Amino acid sequence: MAGCSHEATIRSVTPKTLGCEECLATGGEWFHLRVCRECGHVGCCDQSPGQHATSHFYETRHPIIEGYDPPEGWGWCFVDEVFVELPDQTPQRGPIPRYY
Repeated sequence: MAGCSHEATIRSVTPKTLGCEECLATGGEWFHLRVCRECGHVGCCDQSPGQHATSHFYETRHPIIEGYDPPEGWGWCFVDEVFVELPDQTPQRGPIPRYY
């Protein structure tokens, strides 16, 4: 299987929020969080009702997310649909509210 062709978009980012940005704004809940490695947007995973990390990808086309909370240390490229080795792990700004 081919690797990711978007690794050049990976940035060291500062997470924009202490939880899913959209869920915090609407009172929603999440299961796990993902951080966009291009802009720092924090969104909820696809097991969460809002699926905001995936929505962020469709809105911005920023291809790579990191498993952020709990810290998981992996990256995923939405375009190539492969796991990506990240050069670092985004530090948490915590404390992050828990909803699961």
